[in-house]
Amino acid sequence: MKGGRLHRSALFVPGHKPDWVPKAIKAGADMLILDLEDSVPVPDKLHARGLVRESLEALSAAGQDRSVRINGFATGLTLDDLEAIVGPALQAVRLPKVESADDLRELDSLLTHLEKRAGLEPGSVATPLDLETAGAMRDACDILRASPRATSMMLGCGPGGDAARAVGYQWTKDGTETHYLRSRAVLDARAAGVEYPMVTSWWDIRDLDGLRADAALNRRFGFRGMVVMHPTHVPIVNETFTPNEAELAHARGLIAAMEEAERRGSAAVTYEGDMVDYAMVTTARELLELAASIDARAGEAAGGEPGDGG
Repeated sequence: MKGGRLHRSALFVPGHKPDWVPKAIKAGADMLILDLEDSVPVPDKLHARGLVRESLEALSAAGQDRSVRINGFATGLTLDDLEAIVGPALQAVRLPKVESADDLRELDSLLTHLEKRAGLEPGSVATPLDLETAGAMRDACDILRASPRATSMMLGCGPGGDAARAVGYQWTKDGTETHYLRSRAVLDARAAGVEYPMVTSWWDIRDLDGLRADAALNRRFGFRGMVVMHPTHVPIVNETFTPNEAELAHARGLIAAMEEAERRGSAAVTYEGDMVDYAMVTTARELLELAASIDARAGEAAGGEPGDGG
């Protein structure tokens, strides 16, 4: 695995709205994405760079995982964005509208130069892959494998955005039209060693029941978290992607049943009506480890140090 950090939730914050940052921290998202792209009006983009650098420093001091979505290569703003934000407080940079591995390689070259200039270890800044073009969705595994900085991935499959336009689907609340995209994205991520793929698929601020159903669907597909647009979505997403006590009790019981079977000289056992073998025990242990990592994050929020913010 690439060693990316688990994020159950990530919340976008417009880069030119630094007064929103304290509110975003209070929302409880595992990661905040400071945006220099779509949510920032063109006349405000230059000024927003300095504000984002200040926000990064404030988030670092607060122990909050953080990344920045910059403007894409086609805008001519990419290098200036990077020069303004690369520093010790920057954990990750998100390049929009990636089409191929060459885009991340070019970003890697720019970051390596700027990291050296800032006195940072080359490779310090992660470059998570955001899937929002047809090319990136088709070649996600190859793109992820081509860049050691790409330790995380997020699929865009919400209504009316870049992904919808690129693929041509018509978004519905049950998500049927993007089931293939979701399952393929998870498969590509895991094949490339990305353990915690994320998705953004629900932007309706008022329909929280719909959000809960969509989050549960995403978890069943294998996603480990969601990128959301509003603070009210964060608690629901965090809850959905956190194993509940019934799941943990089942996992502990399954492991105990197998350990008892081993003491009797058997490699299989029936537990709660299902045949259990070593593969299922491994899955149960992974669930317990996931819960432990979430508990560890809660400890960090109480005063520890954050890890990779990709």
